[in-house]
Amino acid sequence: MAGFLALVAAGIGFAVRGGLLSTWSKTYGFTFTELGQITGGGLLGFGLVILLTGMVIDKVGYKKLLLIALVCHVISAVMLFFATPVFNSSGKDATYQILFWSSFIFAVGNGICEGVINPLTADLYPKQKTHYLNILHAGWPGGLVLGGLIALLVGGGIAWEILLALYLVPAAVYGYYTVTEEFPKTAAQSGAISYAGMFKKCLVPFFIFLVIVHAMVGYVELGTDSWISKITGSILESESKGLMLFIYASTLMFILRFFAGPIVHRISSLGLLFVSAILGALGLYLIGSSSGAFMMILAVTIYGVGKTFLWPTMLGVVGERFPTSATLAMSILGCAGMVSAGLFGGPGIGYKQDRFASEALQKEAPETFKRVKADDPNGFLFFKEVTGLNGQKVAAVTDYDKAIGNDKKIAQENGTWESEQFAKLREMDAWWEQNKEFEEIDAKPVAEAGLVGSRSAIKVTAFVPLVMAVCFFLMILGFRSKGGYLPISGEEASGGVQGPVR
Repeated sequence: MAGFLALVAAGIGFAVRGGLLSTWSKTYGFTFTELGQITGGGLLGFGLVILLTGMVIDKVGYKKLLLIALVCHVISAVMLFFATPVFNSSGKDATYQILFWSSFIFAVGNGICEGVINPLTADLYPKQKTHYLNILHAGWPGGLVLGGLIALLVGGGIAWEILLALYLVPAAVYGYYTVTEEFPKTAAQSGAISYAGMFKKCLVPFFIFLVIVHAMVGYVELGTDSWISKITGSILESESKGLMLFIYASTLMFILRFFAGPIVHRISSLGLLFVSAILGALGLYLIGSSSGAFMMILAVTIYGVGKTFLWPTMLGVVGERFPTSATLAMSILGCAGMVSAGLFGGPGIGYKQDRFASEALQKEAPETFKRVKADDPNGFLFFKEVTGLNGQKVAAVTDYDKAIGNDKKIAQENGTWESEQFAKLREMDAWWEQNKEFEEIDAKPVAEAGLVGSRSAIKVTAFVPLVMAVCFFLMILGFRSKGGYLPISGEEASGGVQGPVR
């Protein structure tokens, strides 16, 4: 129960943060790339800590690590309440640092939880690892559903900081269970294998191949989920509809993960992964190509089914083929997925939106681009730097009252408009006064460019699960040549592509 609730807390924080991207963009002026770096930084921290946890878990133990995770979750929540005061006093860059490090510390707590609960579940259910790992990870979409519902309240009068900090409720409950429950010993603690033995079993080509594939899984599932509600909302011209589709897909995942066992029994873990990757690729491409509500629901359904089983089933394969080194092997796999999502998924998809949107706007309306572009360019890996669109300027062009006007009116009525609190908003209002004559000229091309950026980014992302499907197919062929895929038991595990062991 503690592990399940830990994933619920992680899912709530992740979903609410995703629902706040538009709010942060309009309030603080972040570009898509900067927003991707904030969410990506959290995933990067998540991945690095999973690896570290796997290396110390046999020394520290399950219980102490989960309590450390709880402390991280509390610290992250406290930091959120400094974001707006820091923006008012120090500006956008300082606010970026607050949000980035709050996200990072939150992810550290999540990473510790992930590093603990996966091998713990494999220890508790040695004969049905894939099935129960999928059930455990139903907590993640369960948290996404709750977080998505909470995110619907954004802009409804409740401070976003409070809404995001609500993940502390399930965190407190998993903390209670952690303190009161007894935990089993790991394989190393019980003397079944040494650290050197675990590392040796992981240094084989098949495991290295799994790590590479799981890096792609992290990119597709978590990297895309950082953006999916914003992208679908942009396509449907409604942020609330995008969020509702995210909640729908997460509900679908939550339900389906309880039925992984019967599916695996019929088509094997690798067969399930192959089908999932195909559906994921098709779903992402359709999301980027669809426009009507019905087609978008269909596309999100296909994508949701496709991504449902990828992460926990990959962990299941590792648990089945590397049973005595699961604490380390699962941590390495989880690290690869999270680091990939953090370094490549969130920032990469944000960069693609910036690039495609700015290129489209420069081509169709170069003067409009000059008025709404960000102050500084953003880069991603070795790709060329691009100057994205300033979120505050875009918001003002498309809806001045919502972006600036309503807050300005209230502040003027309260006599606080000239205070330091509204210094940044006054700067944006001054920009608006200089450029409002172009509102009718700029609004349409800005909206169309944003749509081009969203569609193009998600369609390009569909290439990743397509590559994954090829990898899973090669695995299936490899095992078939050796007699078929079945779990390995106990000391018979060697990690290579072997035949079935009964």
